Amino acid sequence: MSSVVDNQQQPIHNTAMDEDEEVLITADQLNSVAAAQASASVVDGAAKSDKPDFAPLSAKDLQTKRNELRRIRVPPHRFSPLKADWLKIYSPIVEYLKLQIRMNPKTRMIEIRSCAETEDVGAIQKAADFVRAYCMGFTAEDSLALLRMEDLFLETFEVKDVKTLNGDHLSRAIGRIAGKDGKTKFTIENTTKTRIVLADSKIHILGTYQNIKIARDAVCNLILGSPPGKVYSNLRTLSSRMKERF
Repeated sequence: MSSVVDNQQQPIHNTAMDEDEEVLITADQLNSVAAAQASASVVDGAAKSDKPDFAPLSAKDLQTKRNELRRIRVPPHRFSPLKADWLKIYSPIVEYLKLQIRMNPKTRMIEIRSCAETEDVGAIQKAADFVRAYCMGFTAEDSLALLRMEDLFLETFEVKDVKTLNGDHLSRAIGRIAGKDGKTKFTIENTTKTRIVLADSKIHILGTYQNIKIARDAVCNLILGSPPGKVYSNLRTLSSRMKERF
């Protein structure tokens, strides 16, 4: 009986030894794997070295050799104020942005041009926005904020874009926006930290993106017929939320 048991157990032992032999890795195989990895790293290093390495460009290198030019048309009702405030508009553009500016009285357009001394690539766009804001009706001091701050924008829309009104209905809508002695407009400006200009049926708003949205919603509610008291309460709620947030 013992011989039979030994004969039965021997094949099981042999199969276990065969499995162990299959799992074992020889030293030659290890050397071949290491050589393959080394060759792959050499190829990757050669591929990385073949890529060009460019140094970052400076502001002057980004400038084009040709000078850029912008023209802004001055409305007739802003021509006289422009003459009075010309020094306030001329000084920051020339001294701060290093641009050239002139007023063409024949075409009644303000021309802004970059030069060799201009350092900032976006200076001419800032100057154009500054002059355009003044031509819309904003004061020179309020328009100057466009040069000093990066997150200010201009938005323009008409009363008819919100609701189609004509005649006396349009006049009453504009009157609701302005309020008695401009009280409603000043309240919206102070609450939302924006500046609003009412130019006939057009409405211009200057401020940050979030503040412009709040002021625009308040103006649209007044155009649609909401009483000023309800608009005041909504603004009061929004202003308290803004104070808590910041």
